Amino acid sequence: MKNVEVLLRDYVENLGRCGDVVQVAAGYARNYLLPSKLAVPATEDNKKLMERRRVRLDAEEAAHLAEIEARVAALSSISVRTVENVDENGHLYGSVNAATICALAAESGYELEEKNVRLPEGPIRQSGEHSVRLHVHGEHYAEISVIVVGEFAGETAADAEAREAAPDEVPEAVVPETAPNAEV
Repeated sequence: MKNVEVLLRDYVENLGRCGDVVQVAAGYARNYLLPSKLAVPATEDNKKLMERRRVRLDAEEAAHLAEIEARVAALSSISVRTVENVDENGHLYGSVNAATICALAAESGYELEEKNVRLPEGPIRQSGEHSVRLHVHGEHYAEISVIVVGEFAGETAADAEAREAAPDEVPEAVVPETAPNAEV
């Protein structure tokens, strides 16, 4: 398999950032990176042009870094909650996917894009609290909390919320009342 050197024009996840010279498969460069203008061939002229562009972009990114960090901090404080039908083991009959998380965040007043929600293990299919990563910008991510409350068949959402909020009640151990030296 033949690899080619390309010069990245923008941040490409799992590959590099603007100005990096990377080795990629020829087909990946020809069919994706070059047509979508994410990279250019790594010639000396392109490297000189990219170095000047990278200096300018680094200055712009430094100016926006405070704004990006503020957005990460604001998004990290988000906690969304949903009530879903579950079986007796806490497994959801459906799932909570990126679209559902975006809709829940919109109800809380935060606009998210589905493409920025990272669910590496796929949709959430278990009740409980889950941590979900949101891509904010470049290599900056925020973690939000998604709480899935399980609702059993025939139970209302209010009953499920109350059951989840109440601590598990453990019955006290029953101790037989016998005298310490009594014969049985």
